[in-house]
Amino acid sequence: MTTEVKQVKMKDLKALDPRWCTGCGDYTMLVGVRKLMVKDQMQPKDTVYVSGIGCSGRIPHYMNTYGFHTIHGRSVPISTGVALVRPDLNVFVASGDGDSLSIGGNHLLHGISKNIHCVYMMHDNQIYGLTKNQTSPTTRKGLVTATSPGGSIMDPINPIRFALGLGATFVASTAEWLGQHFVDTIEAAKNHKGFSFVHVAQRCPKFNPAAWDFQNSDWINFLDHENGVAGDTKGAPDAKVVKHDPSDLEGAFSHSENVPNVFGIFYQKEKASYDDLMRQAVENTPKKDPSKLLDGFAL
Repeated sequence: MTTEVKQVKMKDLKALDPRWCTGCGDYTMLVGVRKLMVKDQMQPKDTVYVSGIGCSGRIPHYMNTYGFHTIHGRSVPISTGVALVRPDLNVFVASGDGDSLSIGGNHLLHGISKNIHCVYMMHDNQIYGLTKNQTSPTTRKGLVTATSPGGSIMDPINPIRFALGLGATFVASTAEWLGQHFVDTIEAAKNHKGFSFVHVAQRCPKFNPAAWDFQNSDWINFLDHENGVAGDTKGAPDAKVVKHDPSDLEGAFSHSENVPNVFGIFYQKEKASYDDLMRQAVENTPKKDPSKLLDGFAL
């Protein structure tokens, strides 16, 4: 990894050549996060990408930053450790819909509850792609997969309501093919202090090509608010724009009923983060004399 970069450029952020299926949305997400780093001049040495298992898990290999490619569903515990000991770093998490809401659901729950300072990007292609076409927690009802040959019989989990219900302090949704909206949303998430949950609609032309009708935009509703993340009318000319106040939790739940057809910032509030509270607790704990640590123990 490059240790010192004065003027960050796109070429400075490239590591290994990315390898996904042709047309995979991970390519545009990779370009999008690089564009954000260039826009905000985020130094590679000050940034870390953490991932779990799945197609999204490869992101850290392709970013010339610090990175952890962890095991299935365990990106949040690793990110918690990073946030605790290196509060100076920009922490980004890349996790798929299965990695997030299946085996990683328990860790995601506590990451949101503790309000760990990080940007959590949930790549949602509504399928298990890396393991070749199994039903995931967000798979649409009726979709035929390798594990549901008669069609999925369950209603999908709503990621936005999952995050809102757990008290997340930043909840948003965007799409990887909406270039500027994606960059602006991730930037707003980065600037938020706490756990920023960002649902990202992602294409999977190999195993779930019908998941997102990215060539049309008349099904999209953009949430319009005053923080600079507006509807991407260039990328979605036929989309509808709906006024929304991100401080309105009741309104956020109301708009989230139609997810995944709604993009924007649903909710944002301030709350103390676990990592800040833990560091304060350590700093305020009286230090013991090392020579007296064994007092009271029989040797």
